Amino acid sequence: MDDRQFSPLFEKTFPFWSQLGKADKEALLRSSHQVRFKKGASIHDGNDCTGVILIRSGALRMYLPSEGNREVTLSRLFAGDICILSASCVLKSITFDVLVEAEEESDCIIIDGGAYEEIARRVTEVKLFTYETALSRFSDVMWVMQQILFMSMEKRLAIFLLDETAKTGSDTVRLTHEQIAKYIGSAREVVSRMLKHFASEGLILSSRSEGIRITDKKRLRELTL
Repeated sequence: MDDRQFSPLFEKTFPFWSQLGKADKEALLRSSHQVRFKKGASIHDGNDCTGVILIRSGALRMYLPSEGNREVTLSRLFAGDICILSASCVLKSITFDVLVEAEEESDCIIIDGGAYEEIARRVTEVKLFTYETALSRFSDVMWVMQQILFMSMEKRLAIFLLDETAKTGSDTVRLTHEQIAKYIGSAREVVSRMLKHFASEGLILSSRSEGIRITDKKRLRELTL
């Protein structure tokens, strides 16, 4: 794809685009490339400045590794979202390693971190957008930390299942127990036990072939209060 074809998308996505001069616009376009990631592909390992990632289709997952090979999902990004935390050279105050992987096959545009940083350093509108976007992601992170630190496993799992059904528009969650455990920062065994409890209470029906179907959304929602 000719990088000049990114211009209409950048104009729609970045509120600062109209404030940039011609040279800066061309610099960002030249420094951008489209990449298709397979499901499960590692996109950012926390060490390098991968760059600013714009998701065109698919979904990405930002997460932190923890002890015992467990992972804490910080945020999930979908088409139209922007991943700023993968550009560590732009946000130098971030001192922890955020990892990013493709949750499903995804088409993304990656803007070179060095080129973006150089413009953000000079153009106030770009700098403000960058920090506002990062702040919104940190709000997601704080919500995750609040759940892990202060909520019971029962409540966290109920919130996750309801959020998934709202997101997909279906009463069935087609995720494995291991995937759910990654998303809510728990162990697969704990998730399996809690789902079995939900099933015994008549809140869900669960099977490997059919997924997790919510059968009593009202009572499940009561667990989140």
